[in-house]
Amino acid sequence: MVLLDNDGFLHGLTKMFQNNRSSGSVSITLKKYDGRTTRQKPQQPIENLCLIRASDNKVKLSTVISSKEVTKFQMSYATLLRGNMDSLKKHDKNKERKERKRKDL
Repeated sequence: MVLLDNDGFLHGLTKMFQNNRSSGSVSITLKKYDGRTTRQKPQQPIENLCLIRASDNKVKLSTVISSKEVTKFQMSYATLLRGNMDSLKKHDKNKERKERKRKDL
């Protein structure tokens, strides 16, 4: 797992989307992060942090976002997602309806 800065993470995520455009998938997870890397007693975090991970079963990327950088990162992240969601498959509703009719008969 590679911990990158925010811009490096977005650049790596763009490459990951481009590599998996025709086939494959990219999974993204978000979680609250308190700065610990080992198991210790829970402490009050000084600052609210968010850990974002992305993986495509070959490459793993991660970044930590502070509460001060959230709006800038969110705008860049939303633009990136909108630009790369054009290759999603649409559901064929007519096919689903025909299958339901066959099951009903």
